[in-house]
Amino acid sequence: MYMVNFQHTGTPFLFLTSQSKHLDDVLKETASALEAEGELESADSSLVKKAIDEMLDESPDWRKGGVVCFHAQARGLKAVVSVLLRLDEPVGKADREGSRVRFVWVLISGESTHPHLDSAIEFTRLLRGKPFRQLVETAHSSRTILEGYRDALEAHVHLRTPQDQQLAPSGRLFGGLLQDLKRKWPHVAGDYKDGFTSKTIASVVFLFFACLAPAIAFGGLLSVLTDGQIGVVEMLVATALGGVLYAAFSGQPLTILGSTGPVVIFMGMVYGLTESYNVPYLPTIAWIGFWTCLSLLLLVAMDACCWIRYFTRFTDEIFAGLISLIFIAEAVKDMVHVFTDQTVPHDTALLSLVVALGTFGIASNLSRFRRTPYLRSWAREFLADFGPAIAMVLMTCVAFALHEVSLETLAVPQTLATTSGRPWLVDITAAPLWVRWASIVPAALVTILVYLDQNITVRLVNNPDNKLVKGSAYHLDLLVVALLIGVFSLFGLPWMVAATVRSLNHVRSLAKTEIDSEGLETTLGVVENRLSGLLVHLAIGLSLLFLHLLALVPMSVLFGLFLYMGVASMNGNTLFERMRLWILDPSQYPTNSVIRAVPSPVVHRFTAIQTLCLAVLWAVKASVLGILFPLFIGLLVPVRRALEGHFKDEHLDLLDAEEEPDDDFGDIGHV
Repeated sequence: MYMVNFQHTGTPFLFLTSQSKHLDDVLKETASALEAEGELESADSSLVKKAIDEMLDESPDWRKGGVVCFHAQARGLKAVVSVLLRLDEPVGKADREGSRVRFVWVLISGESTHPHLDSAIEFTRLLRGKPFRQLVETAHSSRTILEGYRDALEAHVHLRTPQDQQLAPSGRLFGGLLQDLKRKWPHVAGDYKDGFTSKTIASVVFLFFACLAPAIAFGGLLSVLTDGQIGVVEMLVATALGGVLYAAFSGQPLTILGSTGPVVIFMGMVYGLTESYNVPYLPTIAWIGFWTCLSLLLLVAMDACCWIRYFTRFTDEIFAGLISLIFIAEAVKDMVHVFTDQTVPHDTALLSLVVALGTFGIASNLSRFRRTPYLRSWAREFLADFGPAIAMVLMTCVAFALHEVSLETLAVPQTLATTSGRPWLVDITAAPLWVRWASIVPAALVTILVYLDQNITVRLVNNPDNKLVKGSAYHLDLLVVALLIGVFSLFGLPWMVAATVRSLNHVRSLAKTEIDSEGLETTLGVVENRLSGLLVHLAIGLSLLFLHLLALVPMSVLFGLFLYMGVASMNGNTLFERMRLWILDPSQYPTNSVIRAVPSPVVHRFTAIQTLCLAVLWAVKASVLGILFPLFIGLLVPVRRALEGHFKDEHLDLLDAEEEPDDDFGDIGHV
């Protein structure tokens, strides 16, 4: 096999411009240009012409961002042919992003996957950047495009420029915060006015249950981990109050505030430490919270939110994988515990297992219901969105119906009071002097957790695909979270931070969409407002009037919910999907997998490195140094940077893409 180097440019692809108005004409021009170029042997020239003729009767292999790609295998072809065409005027109908076709890649080789397929996909990704797009739209030679491509790719892979220009450092103290305030202030009044729509009402109803269920579940888990020092009541109060204040004063009100798995697990670990050193838990947590608040304020002052670009998908997947495994392990441990505890009757242990697995099964099956052909689409969406809440209610009813067998239920007071009956205000002077200063160390670790959770979630909310128009405000958002953590610590309330799944569901519920002629749903924009977030958390606050109903929920229901959350979050993690490739027959690899654009040995090596990092994190978490696991999460950044010299830039960027490659390029590299 040989690569075609077009002599007049010295580049591995031929660059053409075209005035054609139809893709068939573009392909015919490509065939004529290749024949005129004279770089192909006679036999190869015939094979290439035949391959292009077959393309005339087929649709492009993929289309994204104004680029289409025709990719074909011509068995027996020795050459590797790559052609990039720039159309003088866009053609065809707009795609889901509103882009018409401006560029066409024609890739032909004797292999099932073209050697330059990764470059064609990366070219499409880089076109999202304005400088590179301007260069490609005005370039007169393939050499200019190739040099610009290499420069843009190097800057992107080595994280030299933020994809969101609003994350560019200001260079002065509190400069990022001042820019956020200047950017968001003109929209404050409109944020409330824009919320008066029917979409807001539907979003509030949906998000109320979507936020209430995890608040109860996390509150129940925290009660177990802290022996009742902090429980469901404190979690609901913090969720309601924090959510209202965040919706009113943050820069990105579409973000939903709540407690998250990493924060809950960390607070549980701190309880174990306070027991070991025989110091009071709540005063210790309060001091940790104060130092965390101060640390986050320093980060805001330093424009530190700009650093989030160094935390890529490589880090996100390992972080999310660790939390998934923690949830699953905690649920399994609690389900097994009832069988090993000699004080628990056998009938109670059996019913606990049935209730937990029933909750998991119902939630799992309902979450997949939207992909079934049953019922109307709105009914499928309802059952899928409310799956966890429905599972919790149904299995609680089952447990209540079988009340002859006693099950442990949520520890909830009958009136609005703390779980343990303590005063709401924490006596911070009860912590020894050495604890007050030693709390700086765990506070630094909490700072890493909150920084990651908050900024990664807000970055996903601000994704360009959501077509938000009012801008981002990362530093303002982090400022509000910092102040809430400081105040909540004084009252022994759990710390709140941006919750990823709930925030993305909030955005989707407010999205304005349309169905195109091909049946694809296109996002036109989002109802950006503060009203929906305010109403959701006010409703959660009102749920505190019904504490007697929460006291009926068995703990085994919560264990089932945690098992569901752990397994469900694994399904959306491409790290686990790539692990599956290790035991999958290569002939059965998904046609839309990144494996088609990146050689399988490279994919497996990248996955093995991530898996090793995940194993190290798990070992640290399970050891006596467990409280240090946020520090090791931070160390994933230099690990990721170290990979840059050991992977081809295109491969590393595809494997570490901010968005899921499968969503962008379907059925690529087919045989």
